Amino acid sequence: MGTMSLSDFKEVRIPAPWGPISGRWYGNRTERPILAIHGWLDNLGTFDRLIPLLPDYVGVLCIDLPGHGRSAHIQQGMHYGVDDYVLIIPRVMEEYGWSKVSLMGHSMGGIISFIYTALAPHTVDMVISLDILLTWTLGPKTVLKDMAQSLEKHLVEEDRQKEGNFHEPPSYTLAQLSKVLAKGSLNSVTPEFAKHLLHRQVMKSQLYPDRFYFSRDGRVKYYTKAIMEPGYSEALANRIQRKPYLIIKGSKSDFLGVKTEKAIAILRRNNPHFEFYEVEGTHHVHLHAAEECARYIVPFIRHHRPPALTSWSLSGKEQQLSAEERRREQERFFKRGKNAKSKL
Repeated sequence: MGTMSLSDFKEVRIPAPWGPISGRWYGNRTERPILAIHGWLDNLGTFDRLIPLLPDYVGVLCIDLPGHGRSAHIQQGMHYGVDDYVLIIPRVMEEYGWSKVSLMGHSMGGIISFIYTALAPHTVDMVISLDILLTWTLGPKTVLKDMAQSLEKHLVEEDRQKEGNFHEPPSYTLAQLSKVLAKGSLNSVTPEFAKHLLHRQVMKSQLYPDRFYFSRDGRVKYYTKAIMEPGYSEALANRIQRKPYLIIKGSKSDFLGVKTEKAIAILRRNNPHFEFYEVEGTHHVHLHAAEECARYIVPFIRHHRPPALTSWSLSGKEQQLSAEERRREQERFFKRGKNAKSKL
């Protein structure tokens, strides 16, 4: 058993009524993998630097959420929302016949994992949450203003996409796109690491040679957020109980703070399987500080998803018993058999 290779994966397409959900299954493909869910406006490339550091015996299935990466966009006239994204988890489980799921989520992916785990804790065996736990309400006036602006912009974007009225969004060179992505993430994704997200979400311009534009659905920018009053978020946390839960916070990020303290305290209460660590970095801490994150993620995985006795790596680097080790194991086996007979 070793670590995963970023080049060893299987492309997957999970059917859905609006079109397929795209993904990549890394590592062992004979055991149930960890389901990895990216953040808002990102795609599965967000896990590129973390994947090669994780043990390959369990595998990781990274998906692009609808409207993101290479997954299909929902139909015109529909709207994206966190509650709808939560339903992606049981859809993936049904596709592969899983009765349990292991979750790893960043940002919006972490919020989705939190809500699903609270609603169906009996189906989740562990959660890894990267610089997030839940969203919070900023106040009625702020929420209403945000919802009104999102509604208006959603309708504008929908009109731009109408058949016969479609026009390309702004296009850029790849170097410019890296800077646009960095700016849009408030420099959480630096231009150095932008390539990990760009390779699944750009399309070549039909109007300008050597230019590209973002191919994700423009409507995802105006999605419906999960509005959580303190009492609601605490009730969700209470339903999770003693579930293995790992949270990693970026030291320069404010996504985990005062407004999440009560929910975190509930997850921590009487729970020997709860872990919380802070790593130097911004909101995309798993991308630019992957090694530091892996220091906590790998032991957590090994403890709560240990390798099965029959689980072997599919990376071509299987650690097989030597002839001498096999001989000793056979001797121990027959010795146990003789001892058992002598007691009859």
